[in-house]
Amino acid sequence: MTTPGLAGLPVVWSGDCLRHEPAGEVWLGVWEQGTEVPERATVLLSALTGAGATVTDARPHADDALLAVHDAELVEHLSAIWAQWEAGGYVSEYGRTRVVPYVFPTPGLLCGLPMRSPAATHGRAGKFCYDTMTLVGPGSWEAIRAAADAALTAADLVAAGTPLAYALCRPPGHHAGPAAYGGSCYLNNAAIAAQALRGSGAGRVAVIDIDAHHGNGTQAIFYERADIYYGSLHVDPGAGWFPHYVGYSSERGTGEGTGANRNLPLAPGTGDDAWLDAVEVLCGDVRERGADAVVVSLGVDAAAADPESPLQVTADGYRRAGQLIGALGPVVAVQEGGYDLPSLGGLVAAALSGLLDGRT
Repeated sequence: MTTPGLAGLPVVWSGDCLRHEPAGEVWLGVWEQGTEVPERATVLLSALTGAGATVTDARPHADDALLAVHDAELVEHLSAIWAQWEAGGYVSEYGRTRVVPYVFPTPGLLCGLPMRSPAATHGRAGKFCYDTMTLVGPGSWEAIRAAADAALTAADLVAAGTPLAYALCRPPGHHAGPAAYGGSCYLNNAAIAAQALRGSGAGRVAVIDIDAHHGNGTQAIFYERADIYYGSLHVDPGAGWFPHYVGYSSERGTGEGTGANRNLPLAPGTGDDAWLDAVEVLCGDVRERGADAVVVSLGVDAAAADPESPLQVTADGYRRAGQLIGALGPVVAVQEGGYDLPSLGGLVAAALSGLLDGRT
């Protein structure tokens, strides 16, 4: 039976998002099975359409929308690196079936010297990727591009008057910065959507990130801007969690963006009550600042059953968070994390039903 709460909700989707198959990840120096798998998208699509949501095809957009938040070199790298990897014989001669970086141009390596583009493809692989977990394969670029188009199409719908649109993006995006990718993210779908809303006439946009991990990429993109607020609640990186180096409460923005960035790190084991208190703080910021539209980085990996975080949020917590955020204004919800396949569909459906409730 159809769940009335999601009837008519537009789910923006492209089948090309299934083409990204990282086939695992290298974590702590060992190749192991990863959790960012194509089944995440098929589970979500089945659950949401089964609950009455309506699928809308992602529409292709010009690269200008990507270049509004990402450096051109990063976009070119992602679009070309797999073909260069194949042409270099890494698959046929060495059996390296995915692009995996092994050397990174950190400040400690460069010591103030200029950034160069290595001649060797395996050297270039680490120029833009900052970890060993975010692999590129034969269909990755098509999926990366399709995810961005899904976010942009959802933004188009909201800009045209739809109160809530959900972009079923895979791969996720909030760890991708202006000129770097990692954390299983390649292009920043939420940031691309937020910038598109600004371009469509929204004077102020808020990005609220409820994924279990800090969206370091989104923060970096908007850190110096006052027109796009970024607020995140996430497991405390100071307690040993990704992205480790950023996501602390002292990071409040800089220049014109001072005060337009808010991080609320949470202790491992945090459940609904404290988590929702943090959601309310971010919503209070948005109400105080004003926002013509809201983008939600909708990760559900803060759930108790999820293997990627120690937080303990329930489906009811996600529903209540949706109600709080949905009351702020028109919403573009962009899928981020969430890796426990048996509970994934129900958790996202709960958050979306809350967003719908909040809008009414």
